[in-house]
Amino acid sequence: MIKRIKHSLEYLIDKSSREKTSIAEENLLNDFAFTQYQLSKWNAVSMGNSDEVSQEIYENIQLRIGKKKTFNPYLKYMAAASILFLVGLGFFFRPNIAVEKQLSFKTSDTPKSIELSDGSKIYLAANSLFEYPEKFEGDQRKVSLLKGNAFFEIAKDKKHPFIISSGEIKTRVVGTSFHIQLSKSKCEVIVVTGKVNVSSKGQSVDLVPNEEALFESQKLSKQMADKSFLVNWYNTDVTLDQTTLKQVITILQYKYGVSFQYNNEHVLATPLTVFIKKDASLENVLEQINYITNLKFKVYGEIVKVD
Repeated sequence: MIKRIKHSLEYLIDKSSREKTSIAEENLLNDFAFTQYQLSKWNAVSMGNSDEVSQEIYENIQLRIGKKKTFNPYLKYMAAASILFLVGLGFFFRPNIAVEKQLSFKTSDTPKSIELSDGSKIYLAANSLFEYPEKFEGDQRKVSLLKGNAFFEIAKDKKHPFIISSGEIKTRVVGTSFHIQLSKSKCEVIVVTGKVNVSSKGQSVDLVPNEEALFESQKLSKQMADKSFLVNWYNTDVTLDQTTLKQVITILQYKYGVSFQYNNEHVLATPLTVFIKKDASLENVLEQINYITNLKFKVYGEIVKVD
């Protein structure tokens, strides 16, 4: 009986992969996969969150096949259910997922940096929160940017891709450097060196230096990056020469994790040249801008008001 079920399942999956199934056969396969997924006993400790694992399998399949083909959304359940079904049939299975001790790295009013166990360096903006394992285990190096902004310098390791979760997107790299800027309404990934893949909800874009991925309103798009972001200004002195106040404010928002409020948008066009030391406090930079522009900047926690 088990051999017959196994044979039928393999036959239908193979037929479906060649797009030869009838509507009735496809519905049968989908119903079976979803039922097995619902009934399965998932070991969250050793195998991770079932929804996240099945979604990741589904997204990886989509990335491999490209956008030319479309797959039923239950394919992600089919993939996860098939793993568990084979376990139930007694097939040898050892998930290459180890339990990793998770640590948190949080900043207050100044940017800080940290070096991970693989040699990767993370420069975290002020008012940001980053989660990472004490030591990487398994086939992938997974971390999370839970709040704020960061610059990543990832150590090369082709056998162990580095994956960052930030909001609803995942950024996948091998060895490269890039910014991730996360807010409540959007997430941006800006590549400085190397290649990066950004994905979310079945959408995927590949980035090279000087390119940016923007995830906003559930849509992922690619565009050219602002030149000001093509350096690690968390760890480098930066001169913004003959730029606008709007551009300076953008850098300050990301570096110090603050938002700006102003009554008159015309002030954003004010031209100025600003020198920002890598370890300068927000107050010191604002004093410099106050002197140049005669504007008044006042800090209220994570909000800066401009008069």
